[in-house]
Amino acid sequence: MNYSYLHRLYAKRAELEAKLELYDARDCFGDEDINDGTGDELRERLSEVYDEIQQLEHSPAG
Repeated sequence: MNYSYLHRLYAKRAELEAKLELYDARDCFGDEDINDGTGDELRERLSEVYDEIQQLEHSPAG
């Protein structure tokens, strides 16, 4: 398993989660200009990172 790559994915996941939290918080405060597709894009990318982490964590070491 490529632990270095996996740790980069963990960091990327944390970064995307933080951005999504900020995006969602801004939406809660009624920012009208927020509905530009950014939330969907962040969720999609986050899902891709989660899937890749799952694959790496459950693949045989080697």
